[in-house]
Amino acid sequence: MIGLGSMIGAGVFAVFAPASAAAGTGLLLSLAIAGVVAYCNARSSAVLAAQYPVSGGTYVYGRERLGPWWGFTAGWGFVIGKTASCAAMALTVAAYVAPEFARPVAAAAVLALTVVNYFGITKTAGLARVLLAVALVSIGAVLVAVFGGGQVDAGSLGGGWTGGVTGVLQAAGLLFFAFAGYARIATMGEEVRDPGRTIPRAISVALAAALVLYAVVAVGLLLVLGPEALARSRAPLADAVRAGGMDWLAPAARIGAAVAGLGALLALITGIGRTTLAMARNHDLPGWMAGVHPRRQVPHHAESVLAVVVCVLVLTLDLRGAIGFSSFGVLVYYAIANASAFTLPAGLRRMPRWLPVLGLGGCLLLAATLPWQSVLAGVLVFAVGLGGRAVVRARRA
Repeated sequence: MIGLGSMIGAGVFAVFAPASAAAGTGLLLSLAIAGVVAYCNARSSAVLAAQYPVSGGTYVYGRERLGPWWGFTAGWGFVIGKTASCAAMALTVAAYVAPEFARPVAAAAVLALTVVNYFGITKTAGLARVLLAVALVSIGAVLVAVFGGGQVDAGSLGGGWTGGVTGVLQAAGLLFFAFAGYARIATMGEEVRDPGRTIPRAISVALAAALVLYAVVAVGLLLVLGPEALARSRAPLADAVRAGGMDWLAPAARIGAAVAGLGALLALITGIGRTTLAMARNHDLPGWMAGVHPRRQVPHHAESVLAVVVCVLVLTLDLRGAIGFSSFGVLVYYAIANASAFTLPAGLRRMPRWLPVLGLGGCLLLAATLPWQSVLAGVLVFAVGLGGRAVVRARRA
């Protein structure tokens, strides 16, 4: 529920318009490419999570399989990129709920969901289940309007490859942002029963379900709006409902976007807190951030700091353009996951050796073809993190 809720919240309501602007009707090919890369990453993550069932995800896998510097690179990219994603999701929710008070409402949403996380992973999964159910009902209503309104145009699926190969790859990189929800599952290895069995199954089920839903929604949006109108739309699902002639269902899109955004924000806070915990335990972040509540068994220090940082961001900055930067960080994160899985011995890898190689190459290719501003910002932030770690280690030595 945490993984699927995160993927649906990020993808259905936020990614299709910029992806269509890059690829036109090549959006469907971009979706397939993103799905293949995500599948490779999911298999690698599942195998590694079963082998290392502790909090931290690829930060831990990179440290164990490749060395401390690679682990730090993965953890730094995840924490920084997903912190920006938290702010973007909170602002998106507020824009649908109360656009005139967007920043205060966004900060309130962050604080409220941090409190939910404070009460433990069972409460988190329970709320994620409710939010996901509401989002799926809303999306179902939208699809009824899209496919039942009689306004579909099959010709919209032909032509429109305005971005060429580069545009298709760039769109795949943006769409990959929406598939990253299964990372939240792998970061919580210490808090689920039988992680060696539970985590791989949860990753596979969440990814397959999200890919099917994305494909249905993408086809519907292209049939009703066409690639050009879809690229211009700020609220694609709501515009598709109106174009289908069922305006009375338009509020379903707005409600669904707000609820799914809350689900994604909930999962983001959960995953970042666990990765921060793992990095603090290894002194890659301040040690006091490794504090775990004695009864709730949650990283309350890390999540409290995260809440404060995200609230400052939503009150002072406009982070809607952070999706590209976040995609860059996530792709680097999964590139390291694939490289880590490649080093496992055959008895533990339990998948063809070419699979993590394909995932590694796909991640690097999609990261390189993102908008240049996102690539430049990502490289600079990674340089700051790695340089800071080098200075701290030199002083300690």
